[in-house]
Amino acid sequence: MKTPAWILSLALNVAVGVSAVTAGVQPAVAKEPRFPRLTLDQLSGQQKPFAEAVAKLPPGDPNAVLNGPFNALLRSPVLGQRMVELGVGYLNAQTTVPVRLNEFAMLIATAPWRTRYVWLIHEPKAMRNGLSPDIIAALKNDQRPPKMAEDEAVVYDFVTELITRKKISDPTFARAKKIFSDQQIVDLTVCVGNYTMVAMLLAMSEDTVPPGKEDPFKASAK
Repeated sequence: MKTPAWILSLALNVAVGVSAVTAGVQPAVAKEPRFPRLTLDQLSGQQKPFAEAVAKLPPGDPNAVLNGPFNALLRSPVLGQRMVELGVGYLNAQTTVPVRLNEFAMLIATAPWRTRYVWLIHEPKAMRNGLSPDIIAALKNDQRPPKMAEDEAVVYDFVTELITRKKISDPTFARAKKIFSDQQIVDLTVCVGNYTMVAMLLAMSEDTVPPGKEDPFKASAK
């Protein structure tokens, strides 16, 4: 009796599989991080002051330097210190833009990049300062948020236009001038640039969600 073709095919596939195993084929392994986490005893003389400065940032987490952009910036600690002075020192603590709108701008700038580290910090802060969950949900799904207040709509259009069109049109600038001072417009623009830079740094370093934290984009459409 002739053996059916499907049985011969199955036998061949099994034989190939057994051959691969016996030939020493190894299972896939996780990709090594581009910037492995450093321990304190590995830090150089330039890195230690930067690490100490980051550890003192709110909420005073001694392990903060191991997370987000700080781990990559340890490789260029002088640059890292300047970025902390701008991003944390001024754009978070001293900016003239109201907190709700400043946080909104950060989220708009980093949503297209899916910058999880920034969102883990600034999504809760934005909501604590009055930004609607519906607005945040729309950003996660790459949609124009519904029912924005006038100042929120101005910020959304200003930031989105700056990022996508690489310029600000006269009508958009005129709308911004009705709500913001010259200094606030400058602060808002630099905030967008700074957080775009952070998003690029995290994208390049392939940074992931810190241990114990949930991906803020997990439930989004993307």
